[in-house]
Amino acid sequence: MELNTKKGNKAVAIWLLIGVGMIIIQVLLGGITRLTGSGLSITEWKPILGAIPPTSEAAWEHAFDTYKQIGQYKYLNTHFTLSDFKFIYFWEWFHREWARLIGVVFAVGFVYLIVKGYLNKNMVRPMIILFVLGGLQGAIGWIMVSSGLNEENLYVNHIRLAIHFIAALGLLVYTLWFAFQLLVPESERVVAPSLRKFTGWMIAIVVLQLIYGAFMAGLKAATFAPTWPTINGEWIPSNITTFGNRTFSGLQKFTDNPFAVHFIHRTLAYVITILVIIWLAKAAKITTGKLFKRTQWLPLVVVLIQVLLGILTVLNAANTKALLWLGITHQFVAMIFLIVWVWELYLLRKTKEN
Repeated sequence: MELNTKKGNKAVAIWLLIGVGMIIIQVLLGGITRLTGSGLSITEWKPILGAIPPTSEAAWEHAFDTYKQIGQYKYLNTHFTLSDFKFIYFWEWFHREWARLIGVVFAVGFVYLIVKGYLNKNMVRPMIILFVLGGLQGAIGWIMVSSGLNEENLYVNHIRLAIHFIAALGLLVYTLWFAFQLLVPESERVVAPSLRKFTGWMIAIVVLQLIYGAFMAGLKAATFAPTWPTINGEWIPSNITTFGNRTFSGLQKFTDNPFAVHFIHRTLAYVITILVIIWLAKAAKITTGKLFKRTQWLPLVVVLIQVLLGILTVLNAANTKALLWLGITHQFVAMIFLIVWVWELYLLRKTKEN
């Protein structure tokens, strides 16, 4: 019976980790979609029929004509040919198609695990939450896209973009945590309440940084200050309250002004790096837990790589092709950084019972 339980847990965990990998790819496709300006190319939401792209020249012309009705085309892409439209259509279609594939993999895997008898009653509630989160993410995605299908918005609002991004990461983290519960022996977890609390705060700060990363992408903030270490020659931007002919007040100073967003994103990167060094110094004092000792250096390595990628992304912001691939790599490492922290949090316990 114990062998069957172990086998079942491993099967479920593998299924979950496949889902984690697919979610990571989906987020990266979302980043490509955003950076190529493809997100508004498909103006309809057809969960089933939308899986098939236009199959004739007439169907392509109809899809292009529909795109011509929104502001992004009228004020930004009037120079587009049908070939240009097909390029942006592909990325948005692929992004949606991959989401459908995730749903299929989860559904088929779920049925397979039930048939094999690998799911037990303790897994029912997490499974329900998992499917609800997946469905919610799809709904958020369409709400985000539909908000830009008008004559006023040239792109999807950066705050809605951040919500979509963080919701995807929430699904990723929940799935990953579920897999850890099935794979990691309890004997490998370390009782370290103080460091666990510190790790929790680190995750909170990293999530804030990820939100500002989404703001950076949504506002194209890197292109306004492709310099480092200063921001266009200033350590603290003098135009935090204004941008062009716009004046910001209240929270908008920190969320809507590209220069303020850029400054906050950079500053958080430096703060996080310092905190990682402090965290590692505290973690080095823990002598128990083989897995923890083997992986406690990961946050420092990943944050250093991420800072370097961030600098390179900013310096190459004027190069569209370089910005795309550096930006996507930067986004990928950001997800790895979050995963590393979730891993460290899981290995640390408040008490022996928790």
